[in-house]
Amino acid sequence: MALDGSIQATRVRAYFSKIASRYDLVNHLLSAGFDVLWRLRAADVVKAWKPKSILDLATGSGDLACALKRACPDAFLVGADFCEPMLRVARRKQLPRLVVADALQLPFAKDSFEVVTVAFGLRNMASWTEALAEMRRVLTPDGHLLILDFGLPKPPLLSPYRFYLHHLLPGLAAALTGQRSAYDYLADSIESFPNGAAMCERLEANGYKEAHYQPLLGGIAALYIARRG
Repeated sequence: MALDGSIQATRVRAYFSKIASRYDLVNHLLSAGFDVLWRLRAADVVKAWKPKSILDLATGSGDLACALKRACPDAFLVGADFCEPMLRVARRKQLPRLVVADALQLPFAKDSFEVVTVAFGLRNMASWTEALAEMRRVLTPDGHLLILDFGLPKPPLLSPYRFYLHHLLPGLAAALTGQRSAYDYLADSIESFPNGAAMCERLEANGYKEAHYQPLLGGIAALYIARRG
């Protein structure tokens, strides 16, 4: 990543703090509601694993945690995020266990969770390698990791999607939030994030096994699934 880790973290926290109150609305509008369907898909995948414990990392406003709570009502579910204003939004959704925590220094013991999920969050972390190592540390042996994040579709969708991402989306988001810079950052972060097979290779290089992915909406987003090696 181009920025020093502490600068990256400070900048990202500031962005999310400023847009927290309108985060959900903007997400749903700018994705035409597909973000809701993607989170439901992620929760269905986790449900099939029948986990007793789940950590939803970078839980933000809590939308994925809510979907996981409905899909896995008997699981011990913890939501963690390093941005307190985002967690204030999540608390209004009656999520029982929310923790302010940095993904690079998680306040949980080794082998604490059978599943770790992170939706639209790994891309924003100051060090993907350190974050993946922390997730692996808190996973139980053979536990599951699920990542939901944006990607880049293949042609012929790629060119129109890039036009939307860099030219239309920031302007629309600015009209809704008054914070264009946060969404210029979003576009840039999607461009730099490992996509498809490249992400799976990164997961396996960082100690995970059986890494695979499911493209969503032609690759505009993807689910990445792996197990702790």
